[in-house]
Amino acid sequence: MKKLIYSLLAGVLLMSSCKDQDLMNIDPNKPTQTHPQLLLTKIEWDTFRAYSGTSPLYATRMLVQTDGESEGQYFKWGRGDFAPYSSLRNVTKMIEEAGRINDNSYIALAKFFRAYYFYNLTLTFGDIPYNQALKGEDQAGYMPPVYDSQKTVFQGILKELDEANNMLKGLNVIIAGDIIYKGDAAKWRRLVNSFRLKVLMTLSKKESDNDLKVKETFAQIVQSEPILGNTEADGDGQLIFLDQEGNRYPEFNSSGFGSGMFMASTFIEHLQNRKDPRLFLYCTQTKIGKEAGKPINDFTSYEGGDPAAPYAETSIKAAAGKVSKVNDRFPSNPTNEPLVLMGYSEQEFIIAEGIVRNWISGDANQHYKNGVKASFKFYQTYVKGYEAYLTEEKANDYLALPVNNFALSTTTAQKMEQIITQKYLRTFFQSGWSAFYDNLRTGYPEFRRPAGVTVPNRWIYPQSEYDNNRDNVSKAIETQFGAGNDKINQQVWWVK
Repeated sequence: MKKLIYSLLAGVLLMSSCKDQDLMNIDPNKPTQTHPQLLLTKIEWDTFRAYSGTSPLYATRMLVQTDGESEGQYFKWGRGDFAPYSSLRNVTKMIEEAGRINDNSYIALAKFFRAYYFYNLTLTFGDIPYNQALKGEDQAGYMPPVYDSQKTVFQGILKELDEANNMLKGLNVIIAGDIIYKGDAAKWRRLVNSFRLKVLMTLSKKESDNDLKVKETFAQIVQSEPILGNTEADGDGQLIFLDQEGNRYPEFNSSGFGSGMFMASTFIEHLQNRKDPRLFLYCTQTKIGKEAGKPINDFTSYEGGDPAAPYAETSIKAAAGKVSKVNDRFPSNPTNEPLVLMGYSEQEFIIAEGIVRNWISGDANQHYKNGVKASFKFYQTYVKGYEAYLTEEKANDYLALPVNNFALSTTTAQKMEQIITQKYLRTFFQSGWSAFYDNLRTGYPEFRRPAGVTVPNRWIYPQSEYDNNRDNVSKAIETQFGAGNDKINQQVWWVK
């Protein structure tokens, strides 16, 4: 990965749209045209980091806060934001510039990035502006965009991903500016198709919808399209970090890993119960465990705080040295492991679930094992100092334990729980809110919470929409939930 030159990109992203001016009158410091490769680098950097951070880890019962009440930990959040639309403006500009030079490779990638952002936006809120979004520069006067139904948005997402796959098919070009796959269109095609599987599995509750053709499309992709593999040649869509200014791991030197952030007991117990060595690289031993001289692979030397308890209660426990913190490597290592937007491990769990749901035929146990082994291999490759705990032999021993042995599951519910739980265990600082949405969709793993508290289904629309697009957002709320019911516990279409 070449060093990203953001000073140049900043100028690119502030381009004017004054297309009809005489060239002699254009300010050379405000370019109206550029090669889309300059936009692609910035788009990739932003997109692969877009949903990283600690916020999802509180909601998915991986972290607890001890110096104040975390809204995510107690499921008390309110408004979301439309910040992804700002990133989508850059994608729109890349489409425009790619069209100008007649280069479909950038248009194909733009369709993927559009699908990715709209997928996360609609899961966040429900209905969102889609068909009329991002049209400001094309219109003589600003027209507030109408909201599309969530079903319409998902149909659009799947259509754009299908188009991206077809546009990348047979392309024999190097896509300049690509810091993910070094310009390899064939690898991007695999990523696009694997992400299609993820979107389709998200719609598992809509498998009987004839308009969506969820099961049929899922089967066609698995059987006929290239998808991710377990080698570097056909592997994960991931952003690798370098120890260079502007290229470091996003949590490096973060002040958030201070005295108030600790591990949640439910997450640690999931790992302890399964004798899962990923525990050692996710978090630290408790102060008491370390001072007792226990080795790093002693599972009893790890403990978390109760995510359903008042934060002051966990604070007392932490002060006594009985709660593990996040592994020091996250804020202290400038590179750490890559951030994976979509990877082979997640894909294999999705395929295993598809087999259990009878969408396709195959060996669910083998795909389940592929997913676990790929996660172990990922950390063995990128996290230094823990390699001995993550070898293929260790992975096989792990899978042989009765609690991890998929072959011992006899009911559909047991199989689903095993797949989704293993999918969850690989998401520490990975995959954004995916584990949260899987819980909404399947109920697994169960999220411990205070009595009387339910897991929210969505976020409230941004205040800016009420200020600038009130009629359309109000209509969207009324259509989905009833007038005035823009609330976090309202059930959205995709989970009904």
